[in-house]
Amino acid sequence: MSQIPVAKPVLDEQEVEAVRRVILSGWVTQGPEVAAFEREFADFVGASHACAVSNCTTALHLALLAVGVEAGDEVITVSHSFIATANAIRYCNATPVFIDIEADGFNIDPELIKAAITPRTKAIICVHQLGMPCDLSRIVEVAERHAIPVIEDAACATGSEILWKGRWEKIGKPHGDIACFSFHPRKVVTTGDGGMLTTANPEYDRKFRLWRQHSMSVTDSVRHGSKQVIYESYPEVGFNYRMTDMQAAVGREQLKRLPEIVAKRRALAAAYSQALGKLDGMSAPVEPDWARSNWQSYCMTLPDQLDQLELMQGLLDQGISTRRGIMNSHLEPAYAAENSHRVSGDLTNSVSAQNRTVILPLFVQMTDGELDAVVDAIAASRLRCEPVIAKVG
Repeated sequence: MSQIPVAKPVLDEQEVEAVRRVILSGWVTQGPEVAAFEREFADFVGASHACAVSNCTTALHLALLAVGVEAGDEVITVSHSFIATANAIRYCNATPVFIDIEADGFNIDPELIKAAITPRTKAIICVHQLGMPCDLSRIVEVAERHAIPVIEDAACATGSEILWKGRWEKIGKPHGDIACFSFHPRKVVTTGDGGMLTTANPEYDRKFRLWRQHSMSVTDSVRHGSKQVIYESYPEVGFNYRMTDMQAAVGREQLKRLPEIVAKRRALAAAYSQALGKLDGMSAPVEPDWARSNWQSYCMTLPDQLDQLELMQGLLDQGISTRRGIMNSHLEPAYAAENSHRVSGDLTNSVSAQNRTVILPLFVQMTDGELDAVVDAIAASRLRCEPVIAKVG
């Protein structure tokens, strides 16, 4: 294993005790712990409703269904995201319409949305990539003008904030119609796996809760608490997208830690930016003045002379784990068929971001020495490339 991993969850005896409590209670799936986690998450982000599900992919699927996405519809989003974003659209038998990301960041370019809209456009999914908030005010403005729902893929953005109409607010309030979160182990808050949907729309929330449990007309808690026999019914096709009480108990403990976790990650990101700023040609990620990232990942842009794979292998040889830049779904075999997606404009920035960036180790337990080791290894790789530059010149 790498001496310095790219990520590491923050888990200890508090989470162990929480799971132990649930196991001994005898109620281990979608019970009181899930309900409590939903209330606490909603309070934390400032949402009217929060619904826990099995993961963020299922959250995106339910969000798309709730806003009415059906077969033959189109959903505008980015190719530059984990493949789950596009896959959730295809689960609805709809078509992902890919537009490019901004030149100075890794998020959807709001200026390109209008040109991608057609009569078939049913929703927009904007991705808060790597925890950095999108420019929601511009996205929502375009969407409202065309009466198109906005779904926030906030998989990485738990704890991130945006300056909204003069006030700092948490991602997930939500500022679009629905926000979807992930609790995968590489995320800032983890439940092992899991997801959450937040919304201000009570009808959307009702649909999420119905669909996540096979569209069962009577919940487990109501049936188990009834003093009379109840026969449930299944009025429509639903899904098994439930979260367990063991996961929720872990999530509740994680939520208590979140402000401390985000503060530490922001300090580490600042240290990276300061150190990398001293290396010629290295480009640190930019945080707009209207955003506060949780820095779920720290993604560095490489100078032209540094080969991505060569740098990553060199760091791995020294016990330092990294990841390449965020993937592009349209370049994957699953999206090779012409009818699998549509591209609006070109995706130059998206492809460049995949090929010219590297995600560096960043985790709460990271020491100053470990961060210095990463920066020193990058500096050494850059110096090894200088003779090549001189020769080419």
